[in-house]
Amino acid sequence: MAGGRRAAGLALGWGCCVLLCCAAASKLEVSMPAVVEVESGGTARIECNFYIPGNGSYTYINWYYIDRNNQVRLCNITGSKIVEENTDYKGRLSVGEDKALSISRVTVQDARTFVCQVGAGSHGVGENRTELRVYKVPEAPEIVAYPGGVSVQSSDIPQIAQCVSRNSFPSPNITWHKNGEQLQPEEKMVKIPATLTRESSGLYTVSSTLFAHVTREDRNSLYHCTVHYWLQGQRRAVESRRVNVTVFYPAQHVKLQVMPSSALVKEGDDVKLVCEADGNPAPVFSFYKRDLDGSWQDLSSLADTNSGVLNLHNVNKSSSGLYRCQTLDLDDMGQLEKDVELVVNYIEGVHVKMEPSSSLQEGDSVRLSCTAHSPVALDYQWRDEKGRKVTEGNQLFLSNLTFETSSNFSCKVIAPSVPGLEQSKQVAVAVQGKPRIVAISSPLYVRQDEVVNLTCKAIAFPRPSVHWNVNGTAHEYVENQHIASNLTVRVNHDLLRAGAMCRVSNALGVSEKHIQLLEQKTSESKGVIIVAIIVCILVVAVLGSVIYFLHKKGKIPCGRAGKQDITKPEARKDKIVVEVKSDKLSEEAGLLQGANGEKRPATDQSEKYIDLRN
Repeated sequence: MAGGRRAAGLALGWGCCVLLCCAAASKLEVSMPAVVEVESGGTARIECNFYIPGNGSYTYINWYYIDRNNQVRLCNITGSKIVEENTDYKGRLSVGEDKALSISRVTVQDARTFVCQVGAGSHGVGENRTELRVYKVPEAPEIVAYPGGVSVQSSDIPQIAQCVSRNSFPSPNITWHKNGEQLQPEEKMVKIPATLTRESSGLYTVSSTLFAHVTREDRNSLYHCTVHYWLQGQRRAVESRRVNVTVFYPAQHVKLQVMPSSALVKEGDDVKLVCEADGNPAPVFSFYKRDLDGSWQDLSSLADTNSGVLNLHNVNKSSSGLYRCQTLDLDDMGQLEKDVELVVNYIEGVHVKMEPSSSLQEGDSVRLSCTAHSPVALDYQWRDEKGRKVTEGNQLFLSNLTFETSSNFSCKVIAPSVPGLEQSKQVAVAVQGKPRIVAISSPLYVRQDEVVNLTCKAIAFPRPSVHWNVNGTAHEYVENQHIASNLTVRVNHDLLRAGAMCRVSNALGVSEKHIQLLEQKTSESKGVIIVAIIVCILVVAVLGSVIYFLHKKGKIPCGRAGKQDITKPEARKDKIVVEVKSDKLSEEAGLLQGANGEKRPATDQSEKYIDLRN
C-alpha cells in the first residue's frame, strides 16, 4: 500500500517537472551580464544573448539606456537593417553580428544602465539590462610636508602634511601612515579632513590633510599617504613617497667639551670650547669664565653664540680655569648650563745650577743640575751647543775639564704626555787658565829676503793676547776659545839666525814658543842630481842598443835551453868569450855545429867558448 503511494508520488513529481520545463522552453529569454567595466577612453562591449522557442527568429532588437528612470532608445535592428537614433552616443555605437552593442571612446558620463529588448512575434517581447561601470586609475598621490615645521609645544593640533590624488573615477579615498602604521582619527590628537572635487572631465580629485601632535622622537618619523580605489571588484592602492617633517622641541641636555682634549692643551695653542644642545632649533649660547673671586666673567663677545663655539687663541697658564656654557630657548625661555675645566699645560721656572759655582780650572770637575715646574711629569735632556744629545736626566757631571770641553750646554725639559710641550735653558761652562799654545809654524824653511807668514795658535780663557818679538804685520782670528795670530815678515840674516818668539798671555799666566827658520837649499844642487840621473839613463840605453845589434847580426846565438855568460879568458884578453853551459843534455842528443862547421857529440858540448870578434 505504502509502496503504491510512493510510486504515485514520483509519477506526479516527474509530471510537474515536465510541464514546467515545457513552459520555460516555450518562452522568449534574453540574457546579459549584470556588470561591464571599462577604462575611460576605451571601448565597452555589451552582449545580448536571447532564446526563441522552436528556433524562431527575432522580429526586432532595440537598445536603450536609462536616464532618470526613462528609457532612451539608441538604435533599432530589423533584419540586417540598423537605425541609430540621434543621441549623445551617435557616431560612437556599433552592433556586431552577435547583436552585441559596442560603445567607443567611453567617458565617465557613460556609466549608466543599458537595456537590450528583443521582439519575436507570437513569442512576445523579452529584455534584460547591464550596468556599465567606467573607471579611471588615479594618478600617484602627491604629498607635501608642512614647510614651517611643527612644535611639540603647540597647543593646537599642528598640520603635518597634505596629500592630493587627481583624475580618478569613481572617487577614491586616502589613508595616512607614520613609519608604516596607519593613522586613525583621534580626538584632540589626530585629524584627517578630506575634500572631494569633481572636475569638468567628470574625474575626481581628492585632497586629504593630516593634523597630529608630535613628540621629539618624531624628528625621525616618515609619513606617507595611500590612495585606495576599486577595479574589477578588487581593492587597489597607490602609495606616495615618504616625507619627514621638521619638529621643533626644546633642549633637554647640553654638552660642553674642549677641543683638542684638555689633557693635550699647552701654552701657545689655539683652543675651542664647543657647546652642543639637543634642542631644535639650536638655542642661544652664552659663555662665562669663573674668576678667582668666584664671579663669572662674560665671554660671549668672543664666541659665536649661534654655533656655540668659543675660540681661545694663544692660551697660557692664566687661561686655565672653569668655563660655563649657558643655553636659552627662545620658545619657552628655558635655560640649561654646563661647566668644563680647562687645564693649560706649561713648563716654567727652568733653572740650571752649577756646582761649584766658582771659576773652573783645567782638570776640575763640575755638576750641572736642572729643575723646572709643571702640572705634568717632566723628562730632562742635556745637549751640547751643536744640539747633540749628551745624556738624559736632570743632572750632567763633567770631569777633568779642559779648554776644549768649554762649551754652552742646554737643559731641555720635555713633557712626554703633552706632545710639543718643551722648554730649554742654556748655561756656559767656561774653563779658565793660562794660555796653552797648540800650534806653531816651526820649523819653517825660508829664503833670504822672502816674505813669509808666521803662525801661532793658542787656547785660553779669559781671552789672551799674542805678542811677537820681531816686527811685522799681525792679524788675529778668534774662534770659540782659540786665538790665532799670523805675522807677516821679510826674512833677513838676523831672523834666520835667531828665529821668532810667540808669546801668549792673559791674567792667569804666560806661554811662549820659539819658531825656528831654516834656510832652504838652492836649486843648483838639485840640478846636479838631475843631470847625473839623466846620464845614467843614457848609458844604459846605449849598452842595450849594442847588445841588440850584435844579436841581430848572429854574433850572439841565444839557445832556449841554456844560459850565456860573457867573460874574458885569461889566455886571450883581446877576445870576448861567451861561456855556454847546457842545462838539458837530453835535448842536445844531436851534434852541435861550431863556428868552423864541425859536428861534435853532445857529450863534448858541455862547455864551449865562442869568439865574438868575427
